[in-house]
Amino acid sequence: MNLPFEWRVGWRYTRAGRSASRNGFISFISGVSVLGIALGVATLIIVLSVMNGFQKEVRDRMLSVVAHVEVFDSRGGALPDWRALAAQARRNPEVIAAAPFLPAQALIARGEDMRGTLIRGIVPEEEVNVTPLAASMQSTFAKLHGGGWGVVIGIELAHSLNVREGDMLTVVAPSGQMTPAGIVPRLKQVTVVGIFNAGHYEYDSGLVLMHADDAAKLFRTDGVTGIQLKLKDAQSARRVGYELSETLGPDVVVRDWTHTNRNWFDAVQVEKRMMFIILTMIVAVAAFNLVSTLVMTVTDKRADIAILRTLGASPRSIMAIFMVQGSLSGVMGTLSGVGLGLLVAFNIDVIVPGIERLLGVHFLPASMYLISQMPSDPRASDIVPIAVISLVLSLAATLYPSWRASRVQPAEALRYE
Repeated sequence: MNLPFEWRVGWRYTRAGRSASRNGFISFISGVSVLGIALGVATLIIVLSVMNGFQKEVRDRMLSVVAHVEVFDSRGGALPDWRALAAQARRNPEVIAAAPFLPAQALIARGEDMRGTLIRGIVPEEEVNVTPLAASMQSTFAKLHGGGWGVVIGIELAHSLNVREGDMLTVVAPSGQMTPAGIVPRLKQVTVVGIFNAGHYEYDSGLVLMHADDAAKLFRTDGVTGIQLKLKDAQSARRVGYELSETLGPDVVVRDWTHTNRNWFDAVQVEKRMMFIILTMIVAVAAFNLVSTLVMTVTDKRADIAILRTLGASPRSIMAIFMVQGSLSGVMGTLSGVGLGLLVAFNIDVIVPGIERLLGVHFLPASMYLISQMPSDPRASDIVPIAVISLVLSLAATLYPSWRASRVQPAEALRYE
């Protein structure tokens, strides 16, 4: 395959220049430029992969506990016939399962220790069809039955209260009851029949599950107050929620999982965009280091340029030679950065624990970041734009030096040679 001479000369200039001291310095600067592009691209891929993984991990763990869509009575009371409402909701082809529930807030105490918690009254045999957590702990959830006053609590809550299976806890309902002595809080002794570990700190530290009949008695409702719905595709929850709100009528309120921790997910998206912009600036700085490299190369190769011009090379050919040289440096830096970034991104679950053991620190306390391990999810939708932007910036950086090279006059360049 015969390449145009501009490509051959540009490639020769890219790999040459180590013999003389000055050329060696130019080669060093060129190597630094390539290294800068590679590190910038790799950093951008690693950061975006970690943020993608972080978002995906939190979402998956959250959806192991909560349903994709929740339906409530618009007045906040009990649903008169949850089965009929569930059957109506399941007419939507995206809805594949439904289960009743009763959410409420309460205090839970053991001795002097007291924690604010979210109580969720469930029907275990229905719940297993809706949430992965219940499906993976069927034997534990089967211990919840009406009148048994058993609870299943998160592992972090169990640790903070220092309880294990079989221990007794006290649930304090927020609304009290009227007595001759005044209003006193409603208290109920419950037994811990199981402990779950969802991997999501918010739920592991603040969620208590009990049978729906017990929850209805404790919080003085006439039955369940909501329905949980499982969809074929969790990503379609917002659209399906809108469709259900139209079909189920004004007597109910429909809320999808995207509204749960919505501020957190929006914040992650904003951070991801900002990190992309900031780190792209780093890639741009590294790419435009090629300008200085090519300007020095043009100055060093003035005699070569003059000889090529006298042999018949056009200004456009001279410009192409140096554009090829700069672009090859950008391609090498981009490909090296993509390779390094993917290598780290796919092995971050090994690299980060090793660094933590070496430094004796823990980068992700679960109480702050919801998860305790560094996740990674490299996506082509991020990697391809990163590579394209890096190549475009590298090409743009070659335009001015290449144009200067094309303006070199042969007679003037050879005057002192």
